[in-house]
Amino acid sequence: MLNEKSQSGGVMQQPALNENLLEQVLSPVNLHAAWKQVRRNKGAPGVDEVSIEEYPQWARQHWADTRRALEHGDYIPQPVKRVVIPKPNGGSRLLGIPSVNDRVIQQAIAQVLLSIIDPAFSDSSHGFRPGRNAHGAVRQIKAYIEEGARVAVDVDLSKFFDRVNHDILMARLSRYTQDKRLLKLIGRYLRAGVVIDDKLHPTPEGVPQGGPLSPLLANVVLDDLDKLLKLRRMRFARYADDCVPRRRTGGRSPPCSYAA
Repeated sequence: MLNEKSQSGGVMQQPALNENLLEQVLSPVNLHAAWKQVRRNKGAPGVDEVSIEEYPQWARQHWADTRRALEHGDYIPQPVKRVVIPKPNGGSRLLGIPSVNDRVIQQAIAQVLLSIIDPAFSDSSHGFRPGRNAHGAVRQIKAYIEEGARVAVDVDLSKFFDRVNHDILMARLSRYTQDKRLLKLIGRYLRAGVVIDDKLHPTPEGVPQGGPLSPLLANVVLDDLDKLLKLRRMRFARYADDCVPRRRTGGRSPPCSYAA
């Protein structure tokens, strides 16, 4: 346990940082749950062309080597297949498709980290969290209206997922765990690269949309935005990189900005 002084002068207990999370990630129970979730989500094959249906046979042949590489810190994720998805209102969105094996590993990581990180998130954050959805964000906005709020600012962080700074993200993650093997693995997922038209491109920044771990990593970075808005005493509801701060008519409204 780590001790530190509280504002009142006493001593408060702070739990030691989680240092051995990789074992939890690779536990049979956690991996089985991860595979079941990936199978439910379905999805296309990644760059290795191994489909959801083919994965069990692939795993019987290759998982033992994969596990050893993960345990020894030698595992190298495959690059992500990049596809372009048209948006309903025009424009397009870049979507990454990891291999099925990497989706299982990412899902296993997300399941362990979620139980540690999610409780620290703001109650005004509704995207990609257990038991929360866009309907909850709408209900929160309606509650603000009933309380007298009349002015709203609709904020969408442009190309947020494509511009996440890896160093900032990894620094935020290290607040929750000091398991160097797990942090190293997550860093490799961020830098795995993308394949576009059969050509490999580096990924020096960004969190590729499409992987099971990406929503949690995005929320880790955006939690700083939530804390900033709370510090400025703004009522808000956020769903991923979309945010709606509100204020009462006649009050001063500080700018809704984000600085990682």
